[in-house]
Amino acid sequence: MAAYTIVIEDTGESYRCVEYRSVLEGMEALGKKGIPVGCRQGGCGVCKVRVTAGSYTKRVMSREHVSAEEEAAGCVLSCRIKPITDLRLAVIGPMRKNVCWMAEPAGVSSVLST
Repeated sequence: MAAYTIVIEDTGESYRCVEYRSVLEGMEALGKKGIPVGCRQGGCGVCKVRVTAGSYTKRVMSREHVSAEEEAAGCVLSCRIKPITDLRLAVIGPMRKNVCWMAEPAGVSSVLST
């Protein structure tokens, strides 16, 4: 089983990610931080990054969150890629969607802002 070093350029943080985990799963499994975490399935776009070095395999990217042009320029959802070499990446922007729900008294729901 191969493991690769993932470097988050924004923070200088690095971690090892095994080949069968997504870049986001690898970060979470080690208790690391740096990439915002949302739905973990490509539906929210929160974990969008730009890969600046290295190679990866990828699953289909939602065009709502990653355009074909962005994908061609290395922008991907970190929950949808798995490393096949060491990677360097930059986080793209802050969390733009509210993905955390807070329990409220009966009949009232609220979204936490980030």
